[in-house]
Formats: sequence, structure tokens, C-alpha cells
Amino acid sequence: MLTIGELASYAGVTTRAVRHYHAKGLLPEPERDHSGYRRYDARAVADLIKIRTLAEAGVPLARVGELLAADETEFAAAVADIDQRLRAEIRERQRHRARIAQLAAGDNLALPPEAVAYLDRMRRLGYPELMIAGERDAWILVAAQMPEHMPLFMALKEVQLDDPATDELYRELGDAIGWSPDDPRLPGLADKLVATLEAEEEVDREAWEEFAIPDDLVALLDSVFLDLVPMAPRLLRLLEDRGWTGWTRLERLPSLR
Repeated sequence: MLTIGELASYAGVTTRAVRHYHAKGLLPEPERDHSGYRRYDARAVADLIKIRTLAEAGVPLARVGELLAADETEFAAAVADIDQRLRAEIRERQRHRARIAQLAAGDNLALPPEAVAYLDRMRRLGYPELMIAGERDAWILVAAQMPEHMPLFMALKEVQLDDPATDELYRELGDAIGWSPDDPRLPGLADKLVATLEAEEEVDREAWEEFAIPDDLVALLDSVFLDLVPMAPRLLRLLEDRGWTGWTRLERLPSLR
């Protein structure tokens, strides 16, 4: 006859596991000796090894008792069912791993390859990381609602980066992210932005308006800019003074069209 410690050692489990299997009703409580200690026989060792083997194979403890009592046919059917469940869990875990890999990949999270390439190009060109982060968050919002248009949007953005004047303006906007609302350079930046808008108004606007961004998304994208940049509210007021309104969708004020 074996003590609980000896039983656990033979079966390769802990005494805590033995007590847990008792509590679950998987391993019957043995008779106790005259001192009140549990004493186990060879049958208990065999049962415990079966329980351990099934548990290590991924069988839920709730089904271990069913398998221990099953005949050959029932056992095979139950094992097939459990195997199917484990396969489904593996597929789900693989999907989780793929998602975690996306998280580790930074910009790849929720963005198509062409958007990732655009952000990478901004980094290579030396734009501030805070500006790139704002672009990333904005394009994530666009990609969620207008995924089919992302290739065109990114192609248009790449063309803008190719233009020296636009590149210069972007760099000034990147520098201005940290400006305070009362920075004396803001009116000059507003003038330059308006000059760029007026120069590109005809050609660029036609390309973007072919795939108009919905009003609610425009408002959300504007909020990204307003939340990210301290001087944003004043810059928008300066643009309105110069006849333009909005940010994501910059437009001439109706009275000046």
C-alpha cells in the first residue's frame, strides 16, 4: 500500500494534483489506515497514470472521467471529437500569433503594404517621427472605411513627396508640430500653405475628389490633427482668414469661390 506521496511519485504528478483529481471525482478516495492516512493500491497508480496521460494530451478534465469509463468504440469517438476541438484551438492560436506578429511589426498593423511603404519613405526622407505617427493613425482610419481606395490614395501621396515644393512644405509642417499657438512663424506658414493650395487646386483636387472621403471620416481625421498638434486650432483660424476652411478636406470658403 502506498502513501499519497509515493502514489504521486509513481505516476509522475504532484500530491497537489492527486488531491485535485480527488476533488474532481476522477480518482476515488481510498480507504484510510488506523492513523487516518490515505493508502493507495496498484489500481490507483494505473488510474492516476491514465488521468495524467489524458490531461497531458489536452483532454479537458471534465471529459477525463467519461473516457476512463468508455468502451473502445466510445473512446475512439470521444478522442476524435477532442482532436477536432484541439485542431480548432491550434488554428485560433495561430491566428493570434499572426496578430501578435502584426503588433510587433508596427506600421504593418491595420495598414496595407502601400501605406507602410509610404510611411517608410517619410522616415527615409527624414520627416519627424511625430508627424509620421499622425499620418499612420490617420491612414489607419481611412483604410478601415475605404480599403479599396488606399492604393490610389498612397499613389497620390507618393507623387506629392516627389514634388520639391510639397516636400518643403511638409518639412515646415513637421517642424511646426511642436510650435506653440502664439508662435510668430504661424502666419507665414499659413501663407505658404495657401499658396501651395492655390497652385495645386485644379490638378490635385480633381484626383482626390474622385474618391471623396465621407464627412464623418473627415471630422475624425481633423480631430487627429487637432489632438496631435498644439498650434492646430490657430493655424485653422489663420487659414480661414485667408479664405480656406478645413484640414483633411481643405476648401475655399463659399464666399470666395
